[in-house]
Amino acid sequence: MTTRITVEHLARVEGHGGITVELDGGRAAAVRFDIFEGARLLEGLVRGRCAEDISQILSRICAICSVSHSLTSLKATELAFEVQVSPQTDLLRDLLYRGETIQSHALHLFCLAAPDYLGYPSAIALAADHPDAVRLGLRLKKLGNSMQEAIGGRAVHPVNAVLGGFGRLPSEDQLIALRTGLLQAMGDCQTTIDLLASLPAADFCRSETVFAAMRSPGDYGYYLGDEVVVLSNGTRETIQAAGYRSLTGERAVPHSHAKHSMFNGKPFMVGALARVMSNPEGLTPRAAEAMRKLGLTLPSGNPMDNNKAQAVELVHDVEYSLGIVERLLREGLAQERPAAVRPRAGAGTAITEAPRGLLIHSYTYDDEGKIAAADVITPTALNAASIENHLRLAVDQSQDQDVPALRKKLEMIARAYDPCISCSVHVIQKLHAT
Repeated sequence: MTTRITVEHLARVEGHGGITVELDGGRAAAVRFDIFEGARLLEGLVRGRCAEDISQILSRICAICSVSHSLTSLKATELAFEVQVSPQTDLLRDLLYRGETIQSHALHLFCLAAPDYLGYPSAIALAADHPDAVRLGLRLKKLGNSMQEAIGGRAVHPVNAVLGGFGRLPSEDQLIALRTGLLQAMGDCQTTIDLLASLPAADFCRSETVFAAMRSPGDYGYYLGDEVVVLSNGTRETIQAAGYRSLTGERAVPHSHAKHSMFNGKPFMVGALARVMSNPEGLTPRAAEAMRKLGLTLPSGNPMDNNKAQAVELVHDVEYSLGIVERLLREGLAQERPAAVRPRAGAGTAITEAPRGLLIHSYTYDDEGKIAAADVITPTALNAASIENHLRLAVDQSQDQDVPALRKKLEMIARAYDPCISCSVHVIQKLHAT
């Protein structure tokens, strides 16, 4: 007998998607992670545009990850034009990136994921019984927003990050305010870890998962780096940013408007868990202790551990950001102008780590320094095949065939990836020779 499990609309995620499972004798005959979003056409929209317009247009792909898209776009264009930014610019961009990750992880953990563990349908319902937990999450999110405002000019779609540097530098008063907020957040992060450690276990499937994450030189970073490390069955393979298509291997599937990506024929996972698996030695001491307290072990075969990894990154980013801010206050900021940019023909591919995982921007500029072709691949697009794979494994490994219980497990796995479904659909307009 065939049983169908349908999640018509996956709640508490960004965008519109669903899950369809067909069971035949307790086994998964078919599993689909359905993505209904229409195609984002921004890659076509930027063709023919000048370089200074690109980051502002493409940051509109996502309001939650607008910093990621803006800085990855700037990085790709600067690579194409061989622009070398200052160490101070790199440091401020790093700080801006961490502000985005703090606000994004706080939103996901407290408002989107926590209700699953505690049996609530929404963060509003959770707040009625656990107001302090929700306030904690919103306080951490506000801190991340404040960091984006101080460095990027505003909390959403930063305008202060420009080609070659920044339009203006944060003031000393802004840095002092950030230090105060980060010091308070150190205690909030400890409370966060205590809270997550008390949540019920969520171990719905186990598998040997392939992970892909950026290799950041010298630390646990999101912005600096031009290589991807793929972990598979104890082996490590390195891919240069320019060769990203050998990683993504995008292909269309009939049930999803988002393409699926495979590496050597296997789905792979990107995001916080992939980063922790790839670079645990780069974590700050407090983050490493949080990892131990949460029971996050290496290697992890449980996709639900992505929630734990996000909590570990919250601790890491608050502690790391405090170190950056204190350094800037101690050494002062050089009043420098953005590096000179001379548009010309060229190509540049940038990779960074958005909160949800690897983000790729690849551009080709023509002789007039205008975009001839663009390719933007988001973390959720890279994760789509992996999500579907873990959904299938959860069905096959489940001892409970109760449909409502199984449906909840499937929703929790999908949400653990923290998908941004709206950003996952893209169409590349190929150049044709004339």
